[in-house]
Amino acid sequence: MRTTITGVTVFDGHDVLSGQFDVSFDKSGITGLNPAGTTTPTGEITDGTGATLLPGLIDSHVHFRDPAELSTLAQYGVTTALDMGSWPARFTAALRTAEHGADIRSAGTPLIGPAGPHSRIPSFPAEDQITTPEQARRRVAARVEEGVDYVKLVLERPGGGGPDLETAEAAVEAAHAAGLHVVAHASHTGAIALAVQAGVDILTHAPLDADLDEVQVRAIAEQGRVLVPTLTMMRGTARHHGDPEKAYAHARNMVTAVHRAGGTIVAGTDANTQPGVPAAVPHGSSLHAELGHLVEAGLTPREALRSATSGAATAFRLADRGSVRPGLRADLFLIAGDPLSAIDATRSIRAVWTAGRAVEVVAQDTPALP
Repeated sequence: MRTTITGVTVFDGHDVLSGQFDVSFDKSGITGLNPAGTTTPTGEITDGTGATLLPGLIDSHVHFRDPAELSTLAQYGVTTALDMGSWPARFTAALRTAEHGADIRSAGTPLIGPAGPHSRIPSFPAEDQITTPEQARRRVAARVEEGVDYVKLVLERPGGGGPDLETAEAAVEAAHAAGLHVVAHASHTGAIALAVQAGVDILTHAPLDADLDEVQVRAIAEQGRVLVPTLTMMRGTARHHGDPEKAYAHARNMVTAVHRAGGTIVAGTDANTQPGVPAAVPHGSSLHAELGHLVEAGLTPREALRSATSGAATAFRLADRGSVRPGLRADLFLIAGDPLSAIDATRSIRAVWTAGRAVEVVAQDTPALP
């Protein structure tokens, strides 16, 4: 079924286009982007007057327990989810083949150290607890054979039970040799320093222990590392610290510093329903909260929207999405109002389409997270 949205303002993943447009699409992708009224609309018509059309949002840090969570994401305009750890491989395969909701990319099982917090996760595969470079290379090869989209490496502060530098470097080298990016869990200043030294491509989380020093900030920005700070998760985790506001300020300050240094910030939430995690972050609604947290940290609304659309697509090499442009996948998100004037406008959801198919939207004016 062809759909045309008429007279709509378009944020194309980079900026708001001048004027209003008629945007047509079907399951094959976006087929038309024309100034309003210059062509005859066809198919199912949606009136876009007073609304803004965006690319479907990308959450660059998500975890799953149930494929139904893909539908929840889509109801909030999140049409692509980047899974940062799922096992066994048959469960990851089930997520990939679910014919509803958000589309996913996945790291499969992360590589972790023998004594960090992740090693205490029930049922975590023992073979993916790495202590030597050779083990790291073998487990990266296993991920490659499984068809992962990137490799997840969990790093801890020195002495925190994670892989050491030599082991981390071996994992990065093996992943790069296979053409894959490496995403490093690093939520402590010491772990971030280790990740940068090991040569990872993408850092996820931000520190609660201290502000990141200027040398590390410059290294992240100048070496082209991507930061997915998951401020929603860091804010929830900070509540377990003696001074929650001070702890969270360290995380927010890293975003501010990296952004000012010209680094790349990408939106991700660490959405999960796992028992025992430091903070339960809901799927879908949390990405709207994350956009607000990024604006509070110094990004403009335009930059925050890019971080969840074209910026995320570029960082994770998703060439078929992240923008509103003919030929791209028809993942689209229609909202009331102007998100460049107020980022909270993304919560006023009118319609969502994934691969050209309409999603039954139940989330309207999504509440802010505390």
